[in-house]
Amino acid sequence: MSGNVSISQEENGKVSQVIRMGTRKSQLARIQTDSVAGRLKELYPDIHLEIVAMSTIGDKILDTALSKIGEKSLFTKELENALERNEVDIVVHSLKDLPTSLPPGFTIGAVLQRENPHDAVVLHPKNAGLTLDSLPEKSVIGTSSLRRAAQLKKRFPQLEFANIRGNLNTRLKKLDEKDDYAAIILAAAGLKRMGWESRISQILGPEDCMYAVGQGALAVEVRAQDKDILEMVSVLHHPDTVLRCISERAFLKQLEGGCSVPVAVHTEVKGSMLYLTGAVYSLDGADCLKDTMQTVVEIDNKVSESAQECVHVGVTANNVSSSALEAAEKLGMDLANALLNKGAKDILTTARKLNDAR
Repeated sequence: MSGNVSISQEENGKVSQVIRMGTRKSQLARIQTDSVAGRLKELYPDIHLEIVAMSTIGDKILDTALSKIGEKSLFTKELENALERNEVDIVVHSLKDLPTSLPPGFTIGAVLQRENPHDAVVLHPKNAGLTLDSLPEKSVIGTSSLRRAAQLKKRFPQLEFANIRGNLNTRLKKLDEKDDYAAIILAAAGLKRMGWESRISQILGPEDCMYAVGQGALAVEVRAQDKDILEMVSVLHHPDTVLRCISERAFLKQLEGGCSVPVAVHTEVKGSMLYLTGAVYSLDGADCLKDTMQTVVEIDNKVSESAQECVHVGVTANNVSSSALEAAEKLGMDLANALLNKGAKDILTTARKLNDAR
């Protein structure tokens, strides 16, 4: 294995490799990291995994809306620093936290099978049995996401929207213990991974609220030059998820969108077709540009020989058909260009300015 991976000697003389996994300290991050560790242990019974937990800027600044902090790598910077300093060998992230351009020297070596990518409505206990449609007028919905707020304001004009920050535990506590919010909107995937599926009162379909780029998928980030580790984690890639997320990330990158602008997507693989719907919104949801395009992603089993030519929006997937990866990336760029030609730039620039002025 590469020189920077520690090796430990077992009592029986067997040499075992130690892989250090970096994670955020939040309960959800730990659960996600443990699930990836479990998969790796199944595949490579001889490896030893050490989990190194750390706090990130996003975990420390809890009183400001994410879109206001304006830092693209809020939840990833400290973890990447540890990767760079060789204190950890792999880092597990929610893919939606990873910017579309990674710092030099890093790559996403695995995108795991996606959990439900949709958003979920979690009601205050007193509103049990209701939906966003049936909540009383002027009910306050908590969400810190500009993307969710923009779509839901347009779809449910009778409701009000207010910021809510904190990790999942904190947000649920704020909802249940105070009377500030009638409901909050959270990613279904996180609730499911935490074992809180019973709190989901409504899953929002694409007609109500399209999801964030990469939502529901876990990503394993590694040092790009660690070929052994890259190869080791690559078996975790889920081809359909990889293709969907590459098209979504390429769409966002081409639009130059980030946390501070409302951009939403919806993807589907049907047979050999990949469908991508993408949209940009003004902050109040009144202006919206939305379109759907599709491409053929034949899994031709022709995989890239050289790792160099196989990085697509930060993702290295040498074991996935290279023509399918290229088609997925092109689809995202083409859809973004179609929206830019219709005036998406103006909507995004205005949204960014308004958000900065808040």
